[in-house]
Amino acid sequence: MVERTRGAVLVTLADREDADELAEQLLEQGYEPCRVHRDMLAGEDDAEDVDWVIEVLTGPHGGPATFDEPHLALLAEDYGGFAVAE
Repeated sequence: MVERTRGAVLVTLADREDADELAEQLLEQGYEPCRVHRDMLAGEDDAEDVDWVIEVLTGPHGGPATFDEPHLALLAEDYGGFAVAE
C-alpha cells in the first residue's frame, strides 16, 4: 500500500504507458514529484483491473498540487482518466 500525502493530486489512468507519458509531461511542466504506481481500487479482485496512479505533490508555482486539480483533471481526461485531490 502506498502512503498518501495531503495536498497531493492522484491522476488515475488505465494504461501504464499513458501514465508514464503523462508523468513525463507533468515533470516538464514543473510538477513534482510525479510518482507512478499501481493502485487496486477497493473491491477489485482482478489484477488486470488495477489502475495506474500518478501522485503529484507540488505544482509549478511551488504550492500544493491541489491548487491545480482542475488542470490535472483535464489532462487526465485526455487519456480517459480522472484526477482527485487527497
